[in-house]
Amino acid sequence: MFELLLPMIERLGIIVMVAFIITRFRFSRAMVDRKDVDRRQQYSAILFFGVFGIIGTYTGITFNTESAEFGNWVTGLAESEAIANSRVIGIITAGLLGGYKVGIGAGIIAGVHRYALGGFTAVACGISAIVAGILSGFFHKKTKPLKWSTALFVGSLAETVQMGIILLVARPFSQAMDLVGEIGIPMIIANGVGSALFLLIIRNVLNEEEKAGALQAQKALKLAESTIAHLRKGLNRTSANQVCEIIYKEVNASAVSITDKDQILAHAGMADDHHKPGHSIQTKATREVIATGEMIVVGHEEIHCNVSGCPLGAAVIAPLKQRQQVVGTLKFYVHSEKAITNVMLELVQGLSALLGQQLEIAEAEKAHQLAKEAEVKALQAQINPHFLFNSLNVIVSLIRSKPDMARSLLIALSKFFRQNLSATTKTWTTLEEELKHVKAYLLIEETRFVDKLHITYEVDQDALHLKIAPLTLQPLVENCIKHGLKDKQADCEITISVKKHQSGAQVAIRDNGSGISADVVDVLGKQKMDSGQGTGIGMYNVNRRLVQMHGERAALNVESGGLEGTEISFFLPEEREDGHHE
Repeated sequence: MFELLLPMIERLGIIVMVAFIITRFRFSRAMVDRKDVDRRQQYSAILFFGVFGIIGTYTGITFNTESAEFGNWVTGLAESEAIANSRVIGIITAGLLGGYKVGIGAGIIAGVHRYALGGFTAVACGISAIVAGILSGFFHKKTKPLKWSTALFVGSLAETVQMGIILLVARPFSQAMDLVGEIGIPMIIANGVGSALFLLIIRNVLNEEEKAGALQAQKALKLAESTIAHLRKGLNRTSANQVCEIIYKEVNASAVSITDKDQILAHAGMADDHHKPGHSIQTKATREVIATGEMIVVGHEEIHCNVSGCPLGAAVIAPLKQRQQVVGTLKFYVHSEKAITNVMLELVQGLSALLGQQLEIAEAEKAHQLAKEAEVKALQAQINPHFLFNSLNVIVSLIRSKPDMARSLLIALSKFFRQNLSATTKTWTTLEEELKHVKAYLLIEETRFVDKLHITYEVDQDALHLKIAPLTLQPLVENCIKHGLKDKQADCEITISVKKHQSGAQVAIRDNGSGISADVVDVLGKQKMDSGQGTGIGMYNVNRRLVQMHGERAALNVESGGLEGTEISFFLPEEREDGHHE
């Protein structure tokens, strides 16, 4: 008995080889992860494991029940001979991984082959191969996730069942008894251990590949995080050069290049004298990637490196896509094609996809910035042209009688429009500059209305450094004059208040006008309203920009008490050192 056990265990070396081979097939990953496989993959698995069972038969050890002698490799069987083999390992693994269909299919292939070899156990072994497929298929449904201990148990159980079938079916019975007595325990032990070992190898190899893929994904994400600040400026020579340098330091490549659709934008690493920024793209491979949007691998003759002893022997070229359109390429150069592994291909492909997404984000941010500038221009456009004409008429009327006042109004008007124009090029201004803009506007309005309009400023000087979006206060003040005070003939008052708090400032604009109806107060600034209801788009735009740039805490708050007038206020948060607001 023990004379057979050592050779049977030695045969397990074949299992190691077959286990590594199976990990190269796609269906192995799907079956180990317990995912559904299509019919074609099922047929491939049945064929593979059936052939594995046949190999297990051929690599078995013959046993002659008459002479009680063991042979070596199986070539043919006499009537008194049987085989101590590892056929059941392939069938058990097929059923445990693929279920009844795959297990029974592999069992039929291996069983029919074993029956064809002959011997007095031919029928019993053929039947037991199919039974092993059924048995392993049963445990496929019962065990989730699949463990090596399950494979050990099922492999041993299937071999025990086979010994029982031999005793029941094989004749003469005396030879069957002698055979089971000699090979039973060694085969139960060897095939149980072999089934567990086979499953362990498959799982470990696939898990290592998964870990390697996870590491590459982590590296790609790290590189993407490092490069996002540079690609926010779009794809140009400066950003491409910074990105190339970052990638080159982190990856195992001879060189890294980035191109647009026409020329090299940046190159880091070997042979930089022949891959200078500004050189046109001449290689057929690069143009093919730009045309097809598919990653390719190219050899030395296609990468245009004519330097003697040039280390750039091959390259991986991947497309950089923006909105599904190829805008450039990412190239990894290595010393030979042998250095291009599946891991590198996955890294390049993943990194090119992430860089493309960053370019899309950069484009979206640029569009967002343009939208904000458009909103500022929309606010400017709301300034009533009549304001300019009325201001000029007032100035003309004062030129002869009060030239100094006319001069002051001209200066105020000039400052007002100069600051109005500069708002289109600035994202932020200070509260101090914004108040100057409002004062220039109100100086003109006070002069127009002679003694009808009075302005009061209650401003904490400690709050003047706070940052605010340009053209925030002026539309609110204009709204008070045009709508809040339109029905008052005298004693019109507007108070502009700025009160400093620990985390910012409370800004309020109050008038003593006729107030606003309750139904309008509820939606004022929150949605666009027809000017016939007493307000236009100005309040909505101001509120939207305050929320976008300062957060929900900065939203407009409107309080109106009928004849007591209206107060429009908002909280302006203090900016932290990191550029965010408190």
